[in-house]
Amino acid sequence: MSVSHTGWTAKFLAVVRYEILWNIRKKKFLGMLVVAFALTTLVLALGHIANALGGPPVEPNPDFVIGSNVGLGGFVFLLFAIVTAMNTVSAEFESGTIVPLLAKPVSRTTVFFGKLFAAFLTLLATYCFLMIYMTIGGFVVYGPQNNLHLVPLSLLGAIFSTLIWIAFVLFLGTLSRSSLMAALGTLGIWVGTTIIGSIVGMLAGQGWILTYIPGSGSTGSVGGPPSGLGAGTAVSTGTDSIGPNLINYILHPSWQVTYYKINIGGTTPGQSWIRLYSEPFSNVILTSISVALVYFIVFVAISWYVFRRAQVTE
Repeated sequence: MSVSHTGWTAKFLAVVRYEILWNIRKKKFLGMLVVAFALTTLVLALGHIANALGGPPVEPNPDFVIGSNVGLGGFVFLLFAIVTAMNTVSAEFESGTIVPLLAKPVSRTTVFFGKLFAAFLTLLATYCFLMIYMTIGGFVVYGPQNNLHLVPLSLLGAIFSTLIWIAFVLFLGTLSRSSLMAALGTLGIWVGTTIIGSIVGMLAGQGWILTYIPGSGSTGSVGGPPSGLGAGTAVSTGTDSIGPNLINYILHPSWQVTYYKINIGGTTPGQSWIRLYSEPFSNVILTSISVALVYFIVFVAISWYVFRRAQVTE
């Protein structure tokens, strides 16, 4: 049994090494680092750019790093997921390399999860680079930073937020065997959940639906309505905000998140919003993490099943 376990581990690591070297040869990892560096630099420079265009001067902000979500947002999570996983399975079918790969004495399960783990390592390395760069850049641009020990929670949340979209990319890529379909299909899902879902949630007051689909989720508020006099602190409850929400929960464990919908007929600031319901902040975090895990496990499992059953022809 020990020999068998060792043999499986060696095969698994060989697949991981194969996939990482393929990513390096295709300059995928280098491209992700360049994009990450450019996006983070833009986030760090926004204050100075606004100041150069006549905006307010850049003031010290000791909470910039822990509030920046490692410089990432919903669309960037999607972008990195597509770049990381769109060629993981589908490109093997498109190029025909799936034939010699599966001809080796390695099970399809080992191949699939080895490729998935290599994608995770690529993503982890990119986000670690982002976290370090954002921390140093925030200190340089905005002065000494508070609560830097909580920054790894942003890293953890960013990985959770991206793994959902990686699961969708794998699912569509395995079904269609097309990298283009994997990318465009996942982009279409993101557009639907983010744009259409947000409109329905804000105007129709059905934001609870967004709690159970990936993306930005419903927007709640702590301490008052989202805008107007005495505006509260906005809280995004979706899977894209797991990192910032974890940090805020450590800092403010007693928060109660209240949800509102726009009152179309309201003419005064006090009538602009209709209160719907409230829930503890801990519920928001547990729900978003649970949703992320369920989507990831379900769609990865389906992708694995389809990959195992796929017919391969030369």
